[in-house]
Amino acid sequence: MKKFLACIILVSGFLLITCGDKKSDKKVIKQEVSFTKEGTLSLFKKDSLLVKLDIEIADNEYETQTGLMYRKSMQDDRGMLFIFPNSQQRYFYMKNTEFSIDIIYLDEDNKIVSIQKNAEPFNENSLPSEGPAKYVLEVNAGLSDKWGLEAGNFMVFEKLN
Repeated sequence: MKKFLACIILVSGFLLITCGDKKSDKKVIKQEVSFTKEGTLSLFKKDSLLVKLDIEIADNEYETQTGLMYRKSMQDDRGMLFIFPNSQQRYFYMKNTEFSIDIIYLDEDNKIVSIQKNAEPFNENSLPSEGPAKYVLEVNAGLSDKWGLEAGNFMVFEKLN
């Protein structure tokens, strides 16, 4: 029995030494995410073209969860289009998003439902759509006002490839 207890103490001591709190010499390297053009998007008021953008598309779980996080900025002629499988009320927030954006919610007919303007960087408050949305377009803050966007305006987009 004494040999058994000695073995337990020896093994426990070894585990404490090898599994203890070690400070890692590994450095976490953050790499800024760069823009990759995946399509084009045009916004219209009736038959009048308001603006044409190069877009990235977020259409899977990882991309829709990450969005524009970990980026320093975005050019004014670019945006990110989120495509969801269905139309429902959407809730976005600005966790780990370093610059202000306008969040444009669009329904299954590509019409603007509502706009959350000037969303603040790093703000984790919920920013809901005012109705069911299948698409969400993120652009730099202030651009929705500059372009004169309003509910009922619509988009046409095309994926590359």
